[in-house]
Amino acid sequence: MADYDLTPRMAPNLDRHLVFPLLEFLQERQLYDDDHILKAKIDLLNNTNMVDYAMDIHKSLYHTEDVPHDMVERRAEVVARLKTLEEAAAPLVSFLQNASAVQELRADKQYNLQMLNDRYQIGPAQIEALYQYAKFQFECGNYSGAADYLYQYRALCTNSERSLSALWGKLAAEILMQNWDIALEELNRLKEIIDSKSFASPLNQVQSRIWLMHWSLFIFFNHDNGRTQIIDLFNQDKYLNAIQTSAPHLLRYLATAFIVNKRRRPQFKDFIKVIQQEQHSYKDPITEFLACVYVNYDFDGAQKKMRECEEVILNDPFLGKRVEESNFSTVPLRDEFLENARLFIFETYCRIHQRIDMGVLAEKLNLNYEEAERWIVNLIRSSKLDAKIDSHTGTVIMEPNHPNVYEQLIDHTKALNGRTYKLVSQLLEHAQGQAAR
Repeated sequence: MADYDLTPRMAPNLDRHLVFPLLEFLQERQLYDDDHILKAKIDLLNNTNMVDYAMDIHKSLYHTEDVPHDMVERRAEVVARLKTLEEAAAPLVSFLQNASAVQELRADKQYNLQMLNDRYQIGPAQIEALYQYAKFQFECGNYSGAADYLYQYRALCTNSERSLSALWGKLAAEILMQNWDIALEELNRLKEIIDSKSFASPLNQVQSRIWLMHWSLFIFFNHDNGRTQIIDLFNQDKYLNAIQTSAPHLLRYLATAFIVNKRRRPQFKDFIKVIQQEQHSYKDPITEFLACVYVNYDFDGAQKKMRECEEVILNDPFLGKRVEESNFSTVPLRDEFLENARLFIFETYCRIHQRIDMGVLAEKLNLNYEEAERWIVNLIRSSKLDAKIDSHTGTVIMEPNHPNVYEQLIDHTKALNGRTYKLVSQLLEHAQGQAAR
């Protein structure tokens, strides 16, 4: 299933440190030859300061205790540079470690800069040194120290571009430490800046949104409320347009979120149209499954794709997260996906047919006869579907459901307010853009 591995598409949109967890997952799943993964890790490490880690991988790859001379020299350079940066940032670091001194800081950055300069002889040079020191710590793999220093740097920084760069670094550090709640806060903070900031080119803003969505996958598929929030973010017009324009492979994750989300979203029908439109630029078993069920009504194809979806999920670094329970491990998202995928097939199939043979339905759901009967009974009970099972003939009988004309009217007008708001917002943005010119 390496054909469906998105790592080559994902990596250019991630910080190189964020690529390591993906490579670790691929190595564990043995999708590629072990030596291939180790070489990829060394290539990534060449532009970082994690020299000891690179040495360990070199030893594993070439089965030797010797390491190249350039690695030894590089390690000495890193240690010397770290010491220099530590000394340059020492006055400010010492101040920040003094709890009583830190209490003198206020929300007013200009006041803080003046106070630091007057009382502690800490000026722009020391603040810049703190940024360089934090960045170097990140490159060394000390994500905890980097996150702390970048947070403190942003509280003192008056350069918006440098502050934005520090926020990206802070987000990466929190992701790598798996601090999902804090990472989500930083993600939302970064989104707000990207959406409101004036970029030199619209393309730069689109690229920032694409980076943000790629980085967000680490958070959304680990945070308790992530599967709802990924829909809220990716399905916004500006972000969905960015996906369709430059990163259609992200449709896999939005499609998965729609499928596993227990509460059906009104945007789902519109998303199916997007899947249909983008089939020429991107498709995989997950997007094809939705097309089979909701576009082509191809239930045999959906059954086949459902089997392939399971393999895709198991081999995807974001979707295939394993949870250890006692003596065995499970992939919770896979189980939820398959359960909801069967429900999608069942609901759509039932809309088309009034009387359904249980054996045929079992085949469509990838279950044996007894499992299918038990699954459908539970579904009818829990969802209060207007249906019954005729055990004598082995069929499911659906009662005709004639939609209420008033309900139809409400459904058609429900989104009118939201669409009007979007249209007015777009017109205002266009008018402001014209005025600025």
